[in-house]
Amino acid sequence: MQASSTFALIIWPDPERHLPAAAHRPKRACRPLLPLQFPRLRLRLRLRLPIHRPTMLSSLRIASRGVAAGRNLAAVRAASTWANVPQGPPVCITEAFKADSFAQKINLGVGAYRDDQGKPYVLPSVRKAEDQVIASRLNKEYAGITGVPEFTKAAAVLAYGKDSSALNRLAITQSISGTGALRIGGAFLARFFPGAKTIYIPEPSWANHAAVFKDSGLEVRKYAYYNKQTIGLDFDGLLADIKAAPAGSAFLFHACAHNPTGVDPTPAQWKEIEAAVKAQGHYSFFDMAYQGFASGDIHKDAFALRHFVAQGHNVCLAQSFAKNMGLYGERIGAFSVVCADAAERARVDSQIKILVRPMYSNPPIHGARIAAEILNTPALYDQWLVEVKDMADRIITMRALLKDNLEKLGSKHDWSHITSQIGMFAYTGLTPEQMDVLAKEHSVYATRDGRISVAGITSANVGRLAEAIFKVKG
Repeated sequence: MQASSTFALIIWPDPERHLPAAAHRPKRACRPLLPLQFPRLRLRLRLRLPIHRPTMLSSLRIASRGVAAGRNLAAVRAASTWANVPQGPPVCITEAFKADSFAQKINLGVGAYRDDQGKPYVLPSVRKAEDQVIASRLNKEYAGITGVPEFTKAAAVLAYGKDSSALNRLAITQSISGTGALRIGGAFLARFFPGAKTIYIPEPSWANHAAVFKDSGLEVRKYAYYNKQTIGLDFDGLLADIKAAPAGSAFLFHACAHNPTGVDPTPAQWKEIEAAVKAQGHYSFFDMAYQGFASGDIHKDAFALRHFVAQGHNVCLAQSFAKNMGLYGERIGAFSVVCADAAERARVDSQIKILVRPMYSNPPIHGARIAAEILNTPALYDQWLVEVKDMADRIITMRALLKDNLEKLGSKHDWSHITSQIGMFAYTGLTPEQMDVLAKEHSVYATRDGRISVAGITSANVGRLAEAIFKVKG
């Protein structure tokens, strides 16, 4: 076999020309180079073996391979560890409100108090307490796992009452506001509650209740609470569900100012609820986010909790100081458990510390010091009580104004539930579709379940709000 006398090895294609390499490259230009630089080729020449001519890749094929490589890289990037994480639903309506350019838009979805100008409000007693805390020039060392003791002791007295027998057998820890208190409580029940790892919450309830308890490891079930026809309490349904639940179940109760309905049991109804709970051997978990903020009276708002304790229930409690002190961003709360005796209290306290340690280790100190300063300084405490009542009274006044304006417009609908409900929120009875119309056509923003934040109503916007509701509801 005779070896070929022509060789062509193209290391890189000429992007401008696509003819076969041998047609435009000098034949002799390649011959001296190849045997010197490529030993295997030199061997094949000696043995007179045939030489395979490589085919030149066109610039088009090179480009195609580049595009394919880019696609492969994009695919690799798309296959991220978190590629399958779905987009969650929006958690608030603030974005829609901000995007609305209408000058007279109304935001009734904010879960925070506003003054009569619609502005965030810092209590004067809080300003004074903070000034005193700063003037004390305290250090910034960690608090213990259970928080600032001056705060937790005062928080317990505020909730249970200064003469409560529970104070000497109470395990209590500072928490990351009310949500953190619920989370600690849920985890504690999931780990130590002797009954089924299930908690019953009212239907409806604060939107975060179910999520907090589920993430704590509890199964969540509902009990009847709200009657859509009467826009009031479904008391018969509530009692029936308490009696129907398996003996020894755990029930969550809103201590006052039920969120989202604003519908609270009367003291007489609370007594019947307590009796039903005791008869079934159920356990009670109270959420008290609005003490003083509901009626303006801290003792009246604590009635349900204190009555249960007085009747021998070893309840647990989640407290928040966001609303009644306006310490929203300071995230100040407390979780407490009423125990049988001091020995049980010590055991429960030790386990709460074990739960808290991997959650957040220890709570923030600044807001707790402010709250402690108010609760432990008689002059500031008295001032705060007046300010809490002022906030509650403004909300009560806005309820009455809204009802009056609707009636003056000629509405034939019964709006008495607006004034009979209590606390920051009111359940209007409007449907999700009607709430959509309020937002789209009247720039009034609130949750689709018909809940409005009465704290967002002012003397200046109550008339326009009533007109919008009247046009939608009649």
